[in-house]
Amino acid sequence: MGTTRTGERESDRAVAAVWRHESTRLIAGLVRMTHEVGLAEDLAQDALIAAVEQWAESGVPDNPGAWLMAVAKRRAVDHFRRAETLRRKTEELSRDTPESHVPDFAAAVDYIEDDVLRLMFMTCHPILPTEARVALTLRLVGGLTTTEIARGFLAKDATVGQRVSRAKKTLTEARVEFDLPTGRERRERLAAVMGVIYLVFNEGYSATAGDDWMRPALCEEAMRLARVLAQLAPDEPEVHGLQALLEIQASRTAARTGADGGPVLLLDQDRSRWDRLLIRRGLDALDRADRLDAPVGPYVVQAAIAACHARAARAEDTDWARIAGLYDVLGQVAPNPVVEVNRAVAHGMAFGPVAGLAVLEPVEAAQTLAGYHLLASVKGDLLRKAGRDQEAKAEFERAAGLTGNARERDLLIARAEEIS
Repeated sequence: MGTTRTGERESDRAVAAVWRHESTRLIAGLVRMTHEVGLAEDLAQDALIAAVEQWAESGVPDNPGAWLMAVAKRRAVDHFRRAETLRRKTEELSRDTPESHVPDFAAAVDYIEDDVLRLMFMTCHPILPTEARVALTLRLVGGLTTTEIARGFLAKDATVGQRVSRAKKTLTEARVEFDLPTGRERRERLAAVMGVIYLVFNEGYSATAGDDWMRPALCEEAMRLARVLAQLAPDEPEVHGLQALLEIQASRTAARTGADGGPVLLLDQDRSRWDRLLIRRGLDALDRADRLDAPVGPYVVQAAIAACHARAARAEDTDWARIAGLYDVLGQVAPNPVVEVNRAVAHGMAFGPVAGLAVLEPVEAAQTLAGYHLLASVKGDLLRKAGRDQEAKAEFERAAGLTGNARERDLLIARAEEIS
């Protein structure tokens, strides 16, 4: 007798939950064995289809990860047989268990976590453009569908699909090794991995385009990836710094929008709505970073800045002098014009608007952020505090014209209109 529709729906939900939890490790293990990213994903997808077809009748197995891996390995053997490379590839797939073409999943268990880290290094390889790194990481490491990635970045499904396909083809053609780099290359590649995770979070935290101020699903995915990375690279302080930064930033999510969905700026937020669990997790991660004996990096410094805000019960309790000092450090370890804009805000709050405007002067003179709306917005705020209202009004209007986010545009227009 067949299953009921209710049973089928329950089975489909179980398959989706297992896939979400197991897909990254499954694909990572298959990449290690086949050395082809595209093939590994195809084999994993075949195993998923088999699960959908069989678990509705037989139920979810006790070890679903092992079940999926076993099916995927059998499909891999079939693939290589059809490709007339059975001998070479089956030896690679079953070298630990020569009596069988399908090794037991437990035999590979020691590889699992290293495989995930290798996969993250591969999907963020510098040979790929940034957009491709993001899409491929979310697809293979995050387990998101093409549609989910497209929705998160307000892109077309076809565009994201093409990016993923091209990225996998590029990695295969370049024969990128599925291996953990060492020394300087490891540090550079780890920085690339963290950069992708941070980019995903920032796009969710302050959407660059569209009608929504935030896209929380992207923030959640970035935090999940940061936590995974922190488990896989526990001796890297910057990894813990990144996790700390994202956890503390995300703690403000509920307070960042008003009843109408419009943005609420940091100093105006109801801090009772901040998520204390995320703050505690972030502070714990920052403490882990601080305990490691290593030079200070940008994520640790940014996390320390976020922690200053998190520890202030009221906006007026914020230690702006410490924050300004931390931004000075950040400007030295990771110099870039966006950091200088934030440093101007901190100096303006700590030492007055004239000090903040002085920090902005060289940034404006360099013209590197001429089209950056936050530069105009920050300058407008500092000018307003300095009593230069008409100049401030013009900057708010300019910022509104530069932003691609509808909610942010409304806020900037409203700030300009407050000035008579």
